[in-house]
Amino acid sequence: MDLPAFNDLQSFDPEVQLATRASWLYFVGGYTQAEVGKKLKLNRIRVNRLLAFAREQGLVQINVSGHLAECVALEEKLKERFNLVHAIVVPTPIREDQLPQVIGAAAGHYFGSQLKDNSSVGVGWGRTLRHSLRSVPRRTFESLSVVSLMGGLTQASLVNPHETASHLADIIGARCYYVAAPALTDSEATREIFLKQSMVRDVFELGAKVDLALLSVGELARPNTIQQVGLISDAEAAKLVKAGAVGDICGHWINEQGEVIDHPINRRVIALPPKRLKNIRCVILASGGRNKVPVLHGALRAGFSNVLVTDEQTAAAVLERAKA
Repeated sequence: MDLPAFNDLQSFDPEVQLATRASWLYFVGGYTQAEVGKKLKLNRIRVNRLLAFAREQGLVQINVSGHLAECVALEEKLKERFNLVHAIVVPTPIREDQLPQVIGAAAGHYFGSQLKDNSSVGVGWGRTLRHSLRSVPRRTFESLSVVSLMGGLTQASLVNPHETASHLADIIGARCYYVAAPALTDSEATREIFLKQSMVRDVFELGAKVDLALLSVGELARPNTIQQVGLISDAEAAKLVKAGAVGDICGHWINEQGEVIDHPINRRVIALPPKRLKNIRCVILASGGRNKVPVLHGALRAGFSNVLVTDEQTAAAVLERAKA
């Protein structure tokens, strides 16, 4: 199936997305308005208004039209295939370099809608997450904390896990907790020294108990962020590929089955282990692009995330890979 690409950023308007999802569920999926409301966590009056809006905007004819109709169908398939709580699929932009911006906007909007008083959130790193923060509404919550789930970089960078956590905490008026250690140490022995420090252990214990987490995945195909910031060398990347790695989640390198590979680099990482993500109530995974299909498939198959935010072409490719 050929999938369309869109360059009009107005296509990603949250109200249009919500109206299209409601329309697809009601007119194509056969759900009642009450059932649509339950699935989208909306009351019936809101559902009724969204359906009316969809008709007025021409999204609904004999069936659901508009840019997001195929996206909604893919969302339902992703939820069923990977047992997800929620999936958000946005149209793929014409230019691949716009993917972090487009996916980030959708992820930030959803993430912001899930924030609550007296809770804690964990955050990873990456370009998509940096873009996502632009769509998180600036407001102050009562007793909210942000926990970085990874060690930091040794050089200044907008994608530094510490910078991401700090920026998010500023947006939502939250306390911020950092891992006072590098994301990747020079040896296993050095890693063990850091992990014995109470200030590092305490933050990881906080990270394992957060209510909500926002993460991305990294790939090994060039260009990639992890090599651009000098975290691993070209030679190390080649060895990871040879060992079966397809990308990383929370700094740990996994294969296409979602297994953390047995490799020396994984024994130098200072980050929350992926298996501990399974105990977090809501883990939002925001990523897209053809090079990230294998690692997204692995992370979803392993159950490291229960909410996916991606683009249409990536979603279709991940589902095709799951069939194979």
